Amino acid sequence: MAMNKIGMPAIIAAAIGPVQSVLGWVIAGALMPDYDPIRKTISDLAADDSPVKWIQSSFFILGGTLTLLAAIYARSLALPGRVALFAAAIATYGLTYFATPSQTGYSNAHRAFAIASFILMSAWPLLSMRFDKSYPWVLRPWGAIGATLALTIISLWFLSTWTDPNGTITGLSERVIAVAQSVWLSVVIWICWLKSRQQSEVSSIE
Repeated sequence: MAMNKIGMPAIIAAAIGPVQSVLGWVIAGALMPDYDPIRKTISDLAADDSPVKWIQSSFFILGGTLTLLAAIYARSLALPGRVALFAAAIATYGLTYFATPSQTGYSNAHRAFAIASFILMSAWPLLSMRFDKSYPWVLRPWGAIGATLALTIISLWFLSTWTDPNGTITGLSERVIAVAQSVWLSVVIWICWLKSRQQSEVSSIE
């Protein structure tokens, strides 16, 4: 069975996603005096009392929108995986809207949306799994299961540092999982797109 193609909006999202994620907190962090990216979370940059709130919030919204495009146009992924990505995008909008009231405080709504986002962004590879051998290895069982396992382990590491009042590397662990999740989604989309092109070339020759 021929593999469904990857839509161009998904390709654009894959190209921009990891770059904008890092660029957002680098720019916002550089403009915020005394901000420590190792100890402090990315959400602190978008807190209500943050001087760079709207810069970081804009990048959150952009990231959520790119995830939404991937959910809609990365049609090689199994439907449950695309639904998980769609829900993750909504969760990103939610954590942006329900910002933490201060850099030293927290919002239950923000935490709920953030946790949902991290869980969904770790689970989507497993939910996107394909058994048809016409799909690339990233969607096949060992690739999908391995990716979800790795992302889940990193997410749990971050959540453990985030909930530890004495944690000193919360910002670092959050950045590791944020980059890993963004990069893996891009890798999957690019590999599926290349596989789709190869199949189209073979079909045209035959």
